[in-house]
Amino acid sequence: MSQGLVHDLRAIVGAAGMLEGAAVRERSAVVFHGHIDSELLVRPRSTEQVAAVLRLCHERGQTVVTHGGLTGLVQGADAARGDIVLSLEAMSTIERVDIPGRSLRAQAGAKLGEVQRAAEEHGLVFPLDLGARDSATIGGNISTNAGGLRVLRYGMMRNLVLGIEAVLADGTVLTSLNRMLKNNAGYDLKQLFIGSEGTLGVVTRAELRLVSRTRSQETLLAALPSFDALVDLLNRLDAGLGGQLAAFEALWGNYYDYNTAAPATNVAPLARGAPFYAIAETLGGDPETDRARLEAVLGEALDAGTLSDVTIANSDSERRAIWAIREDVWQVKNIAPLLTFDVSLPIENMKDYAREVNDAVRSFAGDNRSFVFGHMADGNLHIVVAAGDDAATRRKVEDIVYRPLAQIGGSVSAEHGIGLEKRAYLPLSRTAAEISTMRLLKNALDPKGILNPGKVFA
Repeated sequence: MSQGLVHDLRAIVGAAGMLEGAAVRERSAVVFHGHIDSELLVRPRSTEQVAAVLRLCHERGQTVVTHGGLTGLVQGADAARGDIVLSLEAMSTIERVDIPGRSLRAQAGAKLGEVQRAAEEHGLVFPLDLGARDSATIGGNISTNAGGLRVLRYGMMRNLVLGIEAVLADGTVLTSLNRMLKNNAGYDLKQLFIGSEGTLGVVTRAELRLVSRTRSQETLLAALPSFDALVDLLNRLDAGLGGQLAAFEALWGNYYDYNTAAPATNVAPLARGAPFYAIAETLGGDPETDRARLEAVLGEALDAGTLSDVTIANSDSERRAIWAIREDVWQVKNIAPLLTFDVSLPIENMKDYAREVNDAVRSFAGDNRSFVFGHMADGNLHIVVAAGDDAATRRKVEDIVYRPLAQIGGSVSAEHGIGLEKRAYLPLSRTAAEISTMRLLKNALDPKGILNPGKVFA
């Protein structure tokens, strides 16, 4: 990297807006999954500075990797020694909350949790929610089309973005901070930047959709005798609660058992040993009648043998304790170094698919080395394998997890993206024509290939 380029970048962002050398590489310590070898990081404070940085890099053919909260799990933020890191950490302002219009405008570096709390201060809710809420940024959520815990009711991040401002590779600024739910005036260009992992442009601001705060919230934990019972419970709750079901999470039994026994600190609200568990959450408008309706549906499920046992949280602390069991993913690393996977597939294929994966892992790694849980109602499962993370083991487990998906119309990425880690497996989920069209878009918007190089496809 030339000193001339460094000098010109410093002129744009100032000395305080740059990090060099070891100070950049030390950030690898806070990356959830990946590595940073870059020698230079810039921290622009405005869209204008982002545009100036990208315009300069485009002219010089300099590659750029955009960083948000570094919570990704597919090496989407990896930066090689020759890359410049463009961090949006200095652009974290929440600019406005439109109460009548129920929207919020934020810079891309704002943390998800900060956006949630800003909405709540005005009696509103930003419904995207995930475990990394206090680290993940809005820009990162947009670039990966984040899902999280309430997709069943509110959809993916794509459904919650009304408008964006983005900077193209050549420094062109697209400002389309639409605030309306309906706007069919030509192409909806924001969709190009949602889920494209920073390869087509850098999102700098977003107009986000808010919803009214509900008056009731119920969280339950159920033990079930079979996967078919999970499906039955989902259908009963969906049909019996009049649209109030907001989340439905499935936990295979060994995941619940491990996360509620030492060294984990989670208490088991229900006895361990059931084949399956479910966590469900409802959001409604009448606390008294909503609770009674839920209890009635659960009573019918108990009578039918769908449930072995069930408990409903009676306080916020009990609610948090139930969700902590599901979110305490990293407990499994106490067994062995982990590999984590995020896949989607039709619900009707989940039982056989999970059995096939678990059996294949057991055949070479032993018992209780694979754990399955996730957003079952959304068709999304997470799989954690504790069998080592060396290259040979990774390739073996990736083949076990990914290759069966091609035969059942599944996807190698439900919500985490492709990054570098899943790039070789993209053809299992996308046709050659789809990938070719993706390349056409990439070449049109980033002809020199400077944005997040090598991510999604080579």
